[in-house]
Order: sequence, then structure tokens, then C-alpha cells
Amino acid sequence: MIATELVDAAWTGAAHAFQTLTAAVPAAAPAPKTINTEGVVTFFASKVAPILLAVLGVIFIGRASRGEISKVLTSSAIAIVGLAFIAGAATLFFVGDYLIKLIFQ
Repeated sequence: MIATELVDAAWTGAAHAFQTLTAAVPAAAPAPKTINTEGVVTFFASKVAPILLAVLGVIFIGRASRGEISKVLTSSAIAIVGLAFIAGAATLFFVGDYLIKLIFQ
């Protein structure tokens, strides 16, 4: 009999503590439903691209100091073509956004 009373008292105390804790914890913010594409593009443009360009610059300077001018010119041309493709993709992204807004307005 004493054991059941102890269990009942402990259970009541635990239930009260649980209710107090759940009332004190605020509800979590709802999860976003879309991806922040502007934030992703800004992050890559401001953080990743300068690092990649710096690495390319170090590679080009290292090759030029060893006298491998033809390899430097070839790599530079490839890098410029790559940057042109990236710029074209960004342009298509914004033109596509404009066309979608124009069509579905």
C-alpha cells in the first residue's frame, strides 16, 4: 500500500514538472517552405568565388615564375571562358525570373 502511494505521489510530481517544463519552452519557429536562392547566390559570390580566384592566381603566378608561359595563357583562357559561362548563367537566371514574372503577372 505504501509503495503504490509513493508511486502515485512520484507520478503526480513528475507530471507537474513535465507540464512546467513544456510551458516554459517556447514553440520552435516554423520551418521555411522555400530556399533562399538570393542568399545562396550572394554567399557564393561573396565568399567562394574570391577564394577560387585567389587559388587560380597563385597557380598562375607559380607557373609563370617557372617559365611555363604557354600553360599560364591556356589556363587563363580557360578561366576566362569559365567566368563567361558563369556570367551567362547568372544573366539567364535573372532574365528567366523577369520572363516568369511577366508571363504570370
